Amino acid sequence: MDFKISDEARALQNEVRNLVRKELIPPESKIEETGKVPDHLVQKIRDVGLFGLTIPENYGGLGLDCFTTSLIVEELGWLHAVCRCLITNNLGIGSQSLVKEGTDKQKQRFLPKMASGEIISAFALTEPHAGSDTSALRTTAVRDGDFYILNGIKQFITHGATADVITVMAVTNPDKSSKARVSSLIVEKGIPGFTVNRVQETMGPKGYAPAELCFEDCRIPVSSRIGEEGQGLRLALEVLSHGRIMLAAAAVGLSQRLMEEAIKYAKLRSQFNKPIAEFQGIQFMLADMATKIHASRMMVQQASWMVDQGQGTRKEAAMAKLFATEALGFVADHAVQIFGGMGYMKELPIERMYREARFYRIVEGTSEIQRVVIAKELLRDQ
Repeated sequence: MDFKISDEARALQNEVRNLVRKELIPPESKIEETGKVPDHLVQKIRDVGLFGLTIPENYGGLGLDCFTTSLIVEELGWLHAVCRCLITNNLGIGSQSLVKEGTDKQKQRFLPKMASGEIISAFALTEPHAGSDTSALRTTAVRDGDFYILNGIKQFITHGATADVITVMAVTNPDKSSKARVSSLIVEKGIPGFTVNRVQETMGPKGYAPAELCFEDCRIPVSSRIGEEGQGLRLALEVLSHGRIMLAAAAVGLSQRLMEEAIKYAKLRSQFNKPIAEFQGIQFMLADMATKIHASRMMVQQASWMVDQGQGTRKEAAMAKLFATEALGFVADHAVQIFGGMGYMKELPIERMYREARFYRIVEGTSEIQRVVIAKELLRDQ
């Protein structure tokens, strides 16, 4: 494995780091208050090309490889969740189905606008009765000539209420096996029969509000299907595997920020006439935090490097997601402990980051599902 970072990748990483820490982090309190990223900051994000990191250059993106993308996403992990998700959804699960198997016409229509941030994308798989168990999907798309008639409900959909384009997983072949019964359809905002039932409030920051979506007799052109009929689940799992690496990278970034905040506070906060950083109990917490972050980063870099080598990474992606997000929970908890009472107060960002951290162990496959994936791959390898 060669984790050498090119000069170009390092320059982009530094540019994003400066943007994040000097311009996107300072207005966090305003973002938390309003639940919205200010327009002038969205424009700065567009100017750097962050919405199109993974979109090919011939469609207006930067066309970065997986390893370089993971470096940038780690920097984005420092951001308020509302700001981070605005970016990462477009470069991850919102666009990658199209990148992988969209027709040239589909790509020409949507990818340039995704890359520029002109349109926001979403990915709709989860339903009230189906999350990790994709065989339980009830949303259907029945063929009617040159159209599919789409019916069903999706929930917990990030940007579901605001997205311009949504990739929807629906059952098109109910009589076939679970691997061949689901197709992937492009659904655009405003189509008749598509409504947002409700925005679902969470324990996370204001503005990060997933939505419940309802599809009632929506006529979706067959030309809006991504890939072959019945291949949607396979495609979704490929996209989610890549997404797990990126989610792990973002977890590393948030963990790093929490640790650095804890180190600064430990040096400033005095008890018993000396900084608490001099107490061995605090030092041990910081040491454990740093060790878990380092291990997480190495797992992310290995998995992303393997993707770029064309190697299968289902197991490694699941391992990276499992370990990095569990490590984030550990780091967030210890950061609050080091801050003590102030870590529990809303006047500091630590309590918000603590709540954000809890989300990582659920989204795009719970820790338990990652363990199932890892175990299956291990048993298959023997």
